[in-house]
Amino acid sequence: MKTAGSRLKATDGRRLGVGPKIADAHYGKAEHRAWRAEVLRRAMFCCQHPGCTATVYTTRLYADHIVELKDGGDPLDPENGQALCGAHHTRKTIAERAKRARA
Repeated sequence: MKTAGSRLKATDGRRLGVGPKIADAHYGKAEHRAWRAEVLRRAMFCCQHPGCTATVYTTRLYADHIVELKDGGDPLDPENGQALCGAHHTRKTIAERAKRARA
């Protein structure tokens, strides 16, 4: 029995590289550092995800924008900030990106 040949070209096995992440200039400014310090202070240096016990003493905490900047969130309003451990920050970021991709 004859089969049709493949129309796909063989690859050499290399993956496409992703360029380095370039952070927005906003994140390097003194105003952002002050916002971050205020968000962490208000959270008493603990992850604010329900049930999480991570603290600044046990893991790195991120000052996360509740409403992301790409979605119109205020970059310097402490009310738009929450302290999250790395695991919960990553989960939230992935979920927000997926939501934007579906929109």
